[in-house]
Amino acid sequence: MRIIKYEEKYRDDLIFMVLEAKNALGRVPTLNADLLDLDGYYFCKGDMFWIAVDDDDRVIGCAGCNLLPGSEAVLHRLYVKYKLKRQGIGTQLLNVAESFAKENGRTVMKLHLGDKKTYFESRQFYPKHGYYEYEPDYMRKEL
Repeated sequence: MRIIKYEEKYRDDLIFMVLEAKNALGRVPTLNADLLDLDGYYFCKGDMFWIAVDDDDRVIGCAGCNLLPGSEAVLHRLYVKYKLKRQGIGTQLLNVAESFAKENGRTVMKLHLGDKKTYFESRQFYPKHGYYEYEPDYMRKEL
């Protein structure tokens, strides 16, 4: 497995992986607008979006990071292919995003959890990595 900056050739595979991950969580599989325009939502602004690809060059995870003015960054769309969870892929994606934020002078990473019923795994994953809920459905970590 390797983590790389998103490339357009992975678009369809990324979309399929995210829809599959949402379906596995019992959500109606829809796409957020940023996933359909990664250049406009991330790269054109100096932000980043990464994908994890397996040995067969298939997308098995993703994460995005927006750098806010000042000291904060926001983590977006951390997904791992549902059959490959709990193998460290999410942790590696999170580490890459946090390193990017730190390298760009940010000292706080924030994220939105989503509803408690659907995103129960996130509510277990992020606290293990030093995140805490600072208001309902929002977490942060000092980097």
